[in-house]
Amino acid sequence: MNQEVDRIGMIYTALSYIFWGFLPIYWKWLDHVGAYEILAHRIIWSFVFMLGLLSLTKGFHKIKATMTYLVEKKSRLIALISASFLITINWLLYIYAVNTEHIVQTSLGYYINPLVSVLLGIVFLKETLSKLEIVSLMLAMIGVLVMTISYGHIPWLSLGLAFSFGIYGLLKKVVKVESSVGLTLETLITLPIALVFVFWLSGQEMSSFMQVNPQTTILFIGSGVVTAVPLLCFAMGTQRIPLYLVGFLQYIAPSLMLILGVFLYGEPFTSIEQVAFTFIWGALALLTFSKMKKPKFKNKFKAKKQEVQV
Repeated sequence: MNQEVDRIGMIYTALSYIFWGFLPIYWKWLDHVGAYEILAHRIIWSFVFMLGLLSLTKGFHKIKATMTYLVEKKSRLIALISASFLITINWLLYIYAVNTEHIVQTSLGYYINPLVSVLLGIVFLKETLSKLEIVSLMLAMIGVLVMTISYGHIPWLSLGLAFSFGIYGLLKKVVKVESSVGLTLETLITLPIALVFVFWLSGQEMSSFMQVNPQTTILFIGSGVVTAVPLLCFAMGTQRIPLYLVGFLQYIAPSLMLILGVFLYGEPFTSIEQVAFTFIWGALALLTFSKMKKPKFKNKFKAKKQEVQV
């Protein structure tokens, strides 16, 4: 694998995380609309966009092959359906958090996510941890505890984002499908619910689609693009670079979210929160270091494709 390919992989992967990091701005433009309506349109237009993409790339045959793969084993189909609802919950929590001025909490959620993935690996995949990884989990738990004491309640938004996406990633290990096909099928599963909700809103004369202003309608339609494009960049990038580098680059997104929340939208970032984040950052630094110390691959590097969605 030459340096040019590595550079292309890094660019694609970094772009995906930069895109996700700036995504709060997009949902802020829709903060005059309810989170459920935004979510419904995100599902609908993501599905439409993916159908168009598959049509342009002549990829419909992949759907048929994937469906055959899924029905061969019932657990795969159940995993995909479960993954679909989990990513929908993740999208809803994210949109709600951004539009209720909790971008800092979304940042915390995606900082915690890699540590949640490690925890899920222990529980469900019987993975073992190094001493550094154990210490990193302990530091993360201290950080969450500090936030809990500060808020007076558990930071449900942060943990909800981290665990919904972490379990989603775990399920994607069970059912391995190409990103474009996976997103198409996942949005197809929840599409009927989204359509029913949008038509119900229209019948109640509460719909914002083609009712408020042209900008809102355009943003609804564009939600499919902003959902799919970073995912596809991520898929193309992670095929070309080592997993430890993917893990390092993933901190771009929550870092940008934190900067946006504090400096652009003026959300509070108190000294208590700084202490909590310091524990989380320390945990992530140890986790990243422990991953880099491990043998990355035997012989030549082999990239593994990963599935992911904000």
